[in-house]
Amino acid sequence: MPEITRFYGILIKIFFVREHNPPHFHAVYGEYNGTFDIATLEMLEGDLPIKAQKLIQEWASQYQDRLMNMWNTKTLEKLPPLV
Repeated sequence: MPEITRFYGILIKIFFVREHNPPHFHAVYGEYNGTFDIATLEMLEGDLPIKAQKLIQEWASQYQDRLMNMWNTKTLEKLPPLV
């Protein structure tokens, strides 16, 4: 999966090879993983700690339109980290 960004030990990735809905991205934090819905920013599945989930949602809220555009166009774009 191509990397979109990395911050506070969290890696954000998106996968374009095959269609699978809803539009989402993946987050990895150490041994924890999560899948986040781009439209709602809710974690669809995973075991990420709440603090990591909140950081990911804060970051994604800033780039939600760009994430959806990436999903729709299947074009990877590196995004700035959460600072």
